[in-house]
Amino acid sequence: MKVEIWSDVVCPWCYIGKRRFETAVEAFGEEVEVIWRSFELDPGAPREPATALDEALAKKYGMTVEQARGMLSQMTGTAAEEGLAFDFGRARGGNTLDAHRLLHLAAQRGVQAEMKERLLQAYFTEGRAISDPEELAGLAGEIGLDAEEVGMMLAGDAFTDAVRQDELRARELGVRGVPFFLVDESVGISGAQPSELLRRALASARESS
Repeated sequence: MKVEIWSDVVCPWCYIGKRRFETAVEAFGEEVEVIWRSFELDPGAPREPATALDEALAKKYGMTVEQARGMLSQMTGTAAEEGLAFDFGRARGGNTLDAHRLLHLAAQRGVQAEMKERLLQAYFTEGRAISDPEELAGLAGEIGLDAEEVGMMLAGDAFTDAVRQDELRARELGVRGVPFFLVDESVGISGAQPSELLRRALASARESS
């Protein structure tokens, strides 16, 4: 069974959805091939954000900074229920194109799952700048990739076309938000659904194959 997952590395629901999906796969009890697909929530984001995350959210959704902080606090609580320690006070947003390019390189090297987890943890828990090429190269080195090779790749435009192809396919599938799960190219699931719902979707796809 193959599951393709569209997500962004600065999307909190994507990290929560990842944990819920992992729980679902464990309960499902069969081997599942997972392929991470690229989806940029804000393709026009600058490499270095000009404002703090709570201020950026307030501006984006037309709310007060206090309301934005409340939303982030609620999200932190939801993440904690899945065993995740979000620290939005340290989060450093920015453009995620390079992170997605790195994930494609990691897939080519057979360590995409490890790279995805490392990027999410770096952003949501450690306050690492996942839009900084040097930071990305360092994170890649931590999971066994050649940091120098990664730095050279990021200095060019390698895998940009692969990212764009993922995003084009998402549009063709009608994906409006992430995470989005596609099971065996036939069953689509939108959002960070509960683990049991995801498990049932996997079981249903298996029975219909």
